[in-house]
Amino acid sequence: MEHRRLSGNSHWYHETQSCRCSAPAPSGDSSAAADAFLLDLTWSVPPQLQEVFHTARHLGATLFPQHCPTSLTHTLSLYDRLSTALTVAQVAGVQRLCNHYASRLYPLSSTDSSRESNNRLTQMTQFARQLAMQPSLIDGDAMAALDAVGLTEPDIVTLCQIVGFISYQARVVAGVQALNGLPVRWLPGLSAAPDADEQHPRAACTLNPVTSGYATPEQQQAVRFAATTLSSETLRWRLAHDASALSAWCALHQQLETLSATALVMAVTARLNGNRLTAAAPPDATLTAETENGLIQLATQLTRLPATFSAAHLQTLKEQGFDEPTLALLIQHVALANWDDRLLPAFTD
Repeated sequence: MEHRRLSGNSHWYHETQSCRCSAPAPSGDSSAAADAFLLDLTWSVPPQLQEVFHTARHLGATLFPQHCPTSLTHTLSLYDRLSTALTVAQVAGVQRLCNHYASRLYPLSSTDSSRESNNRLTQMTQFARQLAMQPSLIDGDAMAALDAVGLTEPDIVTLCQIVGFISYQARVVAGVQALNGLPVRWLPGLSAAPDADEQHPRAACTLNPVTSGYATPEQQQAVRFAATTLSSETLRWRLAHDASALSAWCALHQQLETLSATALVMAVTARLNGNRLTAAAPPDATLTAETENGLIQLATQLTRLPATFSAAHLQTLKEQGFDEPTLALLIQHVALANWDDRLLPAFTD
């Protein structure tokens, strides 16, 4: 596999299979992490978040299994999945995450080097990068472009779930590094994506939902489980194309304890990402001006540029009496909101 550096962004870029021995494997921390979610960061997980991290680790193992057989309806190989994960990690710029997925991708080969395979991988990469950087620009037309290169409806849903999951993981890892007081490792050329344009027109999603009469028991169970998280039945059945990811995403929402500050940080995140579904937050009289400023700073920095998120961005909230478990919970809410903002608008009419 040929590895090269793009001078514009200094990111790892993985081309379609060329020569498996043309470059050494990427090295650095977390290149062979035993904990594939927190990437071997030393941190004592608060008791109230133990179940959340268990769910996240389980979903990571499901999205990136050691063996990933394909079929006519599920064509994403492990190479496709890890290549997408690396693309999203590069957008986030969290070096520990980039090293991890580059290391996992390195030994693999793409399916083939045909023109069709190259076009397919290129389209997937462009879609993943756009969804990770500017989710408000993804609409039905963008998904139609994936369909045109051979991706099935289950493939498209899984691809979007991978982008959302890695966006979530990047912000959790960045947040834990900040809680640990670790120095920020800056990637040259990295810049924040522009804030969403709320007036940008969107083509309606045309992806067909799973037909209830043909749904598997796992899909039926996932749709029932999602009823408390998603009010739209059409949205639940669309996301049921990847039942395991839908169930895990809903479980995270149900496992996270809600704080008085939750609505504000999720609304800030939604506005930055252009998610009109959750961009409104009712005023909270219990929050002081200093606390509001600290919450907005946390949500803004972690959403725009997680690679530069540091202990300094938590200082205001610490001065307002927020302890580490509460800060960790807020980081989880911001991270999960970034997943929501890349998942829900894309599949909403």
